Amino acid sequence: MKDSPQVIPLFDLNYDHEEDEAVLRVLHRKWLTMGEEIQALEREFADFCGVKHALAVSSCTAALHLANIAAGVEPGFEVICPSLTFAATVNAVIYAGGLPVFADITSEDDWTISPEAILKKITPRTKAIVVMHYAGFACRMEEILKIADAHKIAVIEDAAHSPGSTYRGSRLGAIGNISCFSFFSNKNISTGEGGMICTNNDEYARQIKNIRSHGMTSGTLDRHRGHAFSYDITSLGYNYRLDEIHAALGRVQLKKLEDGNNFRRQAARRYKNGLKKIKEIKIPFAERRDEEVNYHIFPVLLDERVDRNLLMTYLRERGIQTSIHYPPVHNFSFHRQHFQAQDMQLTEYVAAHELTLPIYVGITNEQVDFIISTLSDYFHI
Repeated sequence: MKDSPQVIPLFDLNYDHEEDEAVLRVLHRKWLTMGEEIQALEREFADFCGVKHALAVSSCTAALHLANIAAGVEPGFEVICPSLTFAATVNAVIYAGGLPVFADITSEDDWTISPEAILKKITPRTKAIVVMHYAGFACRMEEILKIADAHKIAVIEDAAHSPGSTYRGSRLGAIGNISCFSFFSNKNISTGEGGMICTNNDEYARQIKNIRSHGMTSGTLDRHRGHAFSYDITSLGYNYRLDEIHAALGRVQLKKLEDGNNFRRQAARRYKNGLKKIKEIKIPFAERRDEEVNYHIFPVLLDERVDRNLLMTYLRERGIQTSIHYPPVHNFSFHRQHFQAQDMQLTEYVAAHELTLPIYVGITNEQVDFIISTLSDYFHI
């Protein structure tokens, strides 16, 4: 086996001088709170996704909270959601006062929330369905929307993994009633912190725009420019604002997104070709078309006889960082104590055997080949 070409991280930033210049532009303007960069990012993101409204917020968690509020989630209502996701998907339901109802994934190949499982979990108290496009692969949105329409409930897209991914020609995040994106450090658009809400619903947008900033009727920039002398508080709001520096970074990252996603697709194809020979590893979403996916992460499913911890240790000792996406939310101590989960066998099986391999803009063919070679050595191929 060859020596590692270097330490291979799970992800890396796609940053260069453009991000430096964007931050300096904001600093030289000497306006750091919501202003021109936020407005520009919102316009550009809405155009990119093909939606009427894009509203910048401080995180995807904030976006999910506001989306639940806009959808009418409050105490007494239930929200159907996946468990194979980051905890924020579920916690945002709880923030709004709703009861999360967990639904299983589709299969050992398709790790997105199952329309059949959703249908079984609907009750007269169901207010919304939250879908999460795992790794950038679209949920079965046509079936899910039919279920939602039939029961007159909202569909919230957790699109944290999926900027630039598509479903039958539409951008993910432009299909449900409202959607939430993440700009966290490891995302395809990375600003460190930050998020975006997208919707075509004017009332949702009006409400979110108000409550993301304390429920105030005017912003600081309006008063600074003399467009308003005071303000009123018309609803219970939050400090979920994004700032100008993060927005400036987001604008640069958005311009790089499509080229970055194409790079990830090429790396994913190399992985797929190289891992075919290892019978202990299965690559999920086998039937999906690569051109529709942004490959936010590259997950694989290990044979049930493989000790995942030993394998991760072996890879780490050879300079390869890996991770797990995700421990099921319904099994965390807090959620297990307060919420019930039934019929989650597929979620629990996949979560117990999933392994995430490095993928990011800039990973080299040599690095991908080294990872494949290291896995082949481990399994004596």
